Parts: sequence; C-alpha cells; structure tokens
Amino acid sequence: MTIKTLILGDVIGAPGCRALFVGLKNLINKKQVDLVIANGENASGGRGIAPSDMEALFKSGVQVITSGNHIWQKKEIIPYLESEDRLLRPENYPKGVPGKGTCVIQVKGASVAVCNLEGRVHLSNIRCPFKVGEDTVRLLKGESRIIIIDFHAEFPQEKEALAWYLDGKISALVGTHSHVQTADERILPKGTAYITDIGMTGPVETCIGMSIETAIKRSLTQMPLKMEVEERQAEINGVLLTIDAETGYSKAIERIKEKSIL
Repeated sequence: MTIKTLILGDVIGAPGCRALFVGLKNLINKKQVDLVIANGENASGGRGIAPSDMEALFKSGVQVITSGNHIWQKKEIIPYLESEDRLLRPENYPKGVPGKGTCVIQVKGASVAVCNLEGRVHLSNIRCPFKVGEDTVRLLKGESRIIIIDFHAEFPQEKEALAWYLDGKISALVGTHSHVQTADERILPKGTAYITDIGMTGPVETCIGMSIETAIKRSLTQMPLKMEVEERQAEINGVLLTIDAETGYSKAIERIKEKSIL
C-alpha cells in the first residue's frame, strides 16, 4: 500500500487561501491524494495565520498545517497552538513555548507522523534542528514508519545537510520559507524524498507573493517599507510524495505547479 501525500508551499494571504478553496479538492481528486499538508504561516495578510484562516484551510481539504518563524505574528492563534493538534509550530523552539511541533494522524489505516522544524542560518538562534530532529525522529519511530518533515529554513546548505543526515530515517524532508520552488527534487540513496523548497501557494507575478512596487522601493531606498500581499492570480505550488506504507520510504516525488482560476 502507498500513501500519496500532497505538501503545499507557504500559503500567501487571501490569494493563496482562495486558490485552495477553489482548486484543492479538484487537485486531490486528480492526483488521488490521501493526505494534504500545507505551510500556513503566511496565510493571513502575508505574515502569521489567524484562527479564521486556519479553519478555512482545514475546510478546503488541508489536514495538517505546518508553519515557521511567522507563526507568532497573530497573537490570537496562540491558544489554538495548544488546542489544535493539526496546527504545528517548529519543534526546535525553546521548551515551554506554546504549541507542538509534531502530530500523528491515521491515513488509510496507517500512522503518518508530521514534524515541523526551523533552520538557524539567517533566522533565530533556536535549538539545533539536527539534534532536535534526530531525537524527535527516534521518538516518532515508535508510532509510525512514515515520518515527513517540513524544514522551514533560509539556507539551502542547511536544508540539504539535514536531509542527508536523516536519510533512511524519515520518509521525506521538504524545504519551505523561500517561496521559490526549486528543481532539485529527488529520492536520496536510503529512501528519503527531498526538495530544497516547495515554493508558495499564492500570487505568482509578484515578489515572493508581495507588492512588486514596494519590493523595488525597498531595494532602491533601503527603507523598511511594509510589504503587502499582491492581489493577483495565484498558483498552487508543492510536491506530491508516493510513500510505501510498509517500509516508510518514498517511491516518488513530483513537483506540483497548478494555476488557480482566481
């Protein structure tokens, strides 16, 4: 038996949420998807996720929401990090921080573990994702053969290094954060699927989902101008994994790029 898992890149504001509302169910049917994971840390106005947008993503067909460094932007989401098992923040934040970084769900009678980690290069100096990742995987192995990691990180070298470090111990490690889909998807020698970044679910003809004009002004003036989500046609970016439920290893990884009708 195989588990077909669709993992979607950072959902950007209203355009990204709309794209999933109108297009995700069709994509699930077309690709015969069993499980949908989406990074939702930018779903509300491009920074953070509000409870209403969290619920909208779940209603659209997302089963697990991962995040990253922007998860703390909307204070009203904090209680949900404690109460909603399917909403994750990176596991390697300091102990005592609200929320959890892993969940285990049942898919076609099999247990699937999802883990969220955050990188440290050009981001906050939180706990080591290598050490925390290794320890977390060891614990999750007792519950599931299938382990999927969303590694929300800036630096490609850090993403690749962690994937090689955990090769054969997890089903897949996919990178998020840069909003730009990379073309290096592959199965590593010991069975772990990898891609440096799965891209974004949001408006494409933009600067990583944000206003082109503001991005240009920021570069020209070096002023900290506020970035706003650009209201343009969106695209659904991500990867589709085919995972062997018996071994926990990935058999295939396919990049997804689907234009939204809105």
